[in-house]
Amino acid sequence: MAPLARHRLSPADTGPALRALRAWTPPDAPSGSLHPGDVGWLLRLDDATVYLWTDARASARTGPRASSHAEARSGDAAKAAPVAVGFLDGPVLRVTAAPDADLGALAADAEDLLVPGNDATDGLPVPGWEPDEEEPWLVFSWTPGPVASRAAQVTGSDAADRALVHRAAFAGSTFSVDHWRRMKESPAAHLAVETLVRTPAGDPAAAATGWFGGTGRCGLLEPVGTHPDHRGHGYGRDAVRGACAALADRGASAVAVLTPAGNEAAAALYRSAGFTLVRENHDWTRPERV
Repeated sequence: MAPLARHRLSPADTGPALRALRAWTPPDAPSGSLHPGDVGWLLRLDDATVYLWTDARASARTGPRASSHAEARSGDAAKAAPVAVGFLDGPVLRVTAAPDADLGALAADAEDLLVPGNDATDGLPVPGWEPDEEEPWLVFSWTPGPVASRAAQVTGSDAADRALVHRAAFAGSTFSVDHWRRMKESPAAHLAVETLVRTPAGDPAAAATGWFGGTGRCGLLEPVGTHPDHRGHGYGRDAVRGACAALADRGASAVAVLTPAGNEAAAALYRSAGFTLVRENHDWTRPERV
C-alpha cells in the first residue's frame, strides 16, 4: 500500500482541490461524494478545511515525502498528483477520489480523521463499515433543453435578499451577506451561478446556486431553497430551472442535485423542474459496538 500525502487546505489554498474535482467530474451525475460546487459552497465559512490527498511518490520528486497519517504543508499540494479530495461535513467525511485511486490506502490514511463521533463516510468505503440502507440520498439529473423561468441572476444588490431566502428555507441557518461575499471571493467564485425569484410584489421567494464543473461536464445545484411564505407557487421550480439554464449556457452537459430520500417535497420539486432520478447514494457507517 503506497503512502499518501494528505494536505490540509485553508479556503485560499483550495485551487488544486477544485482543479482536481473538475478533472474528475463526468458528463453525467458525479459518482463520488464531492463536486467542485460542494467545496465552493463550503468556502462560505471562514474556517473551512479541505483535505487534498496526493501521490507521495510524485511529491518525493519535488520535496519531502509525507507518510501515511501525516499532513503535508498546504503549499506542497500543487507539486504532486492529486488522488482524492475530501472534507468533514459535520460527522460525515465526504470524499471523491480519482478514478484509479487506491481506496484502501485512502481509507487507511483517513483513520485519524474518523475519530469517534465522525461515524460516516460518503464516497469512501471503509473496511468493516456498512452501507446505511435506511437514509439514502437521491441523485437527480437534468438534461439541457428549452427552459422558461422567472428567475433572475443574483447580483451584489440582491445579496441580502438571497441570504434572507436561505435562512428562511433552512431552519437554523445563519447564512448571511458576509457568508455570501466570502463565497463570491473564494477560489470557486468563478464556478458559481445564482438565481433569485421574486413575487409580483417584489418579495424574495426562492433562490438556487449552481456550480459549473467544466465544459462537457456535469454541473451541480447546491443549495436550493424557497421561503416558507411563498411555497406552492412554482417559485422554487423557476429558481432551479434558471440555474440549470445558466449552467447549460456555460457548457454543462447535465446538472445534478441530491436530496435525502425522506425529503419528499424536494424530490417533487426536482421532478417538476425536469429532473430524473438516476440512483441512490448510501453513506458508509461505523458498526455499532455491542
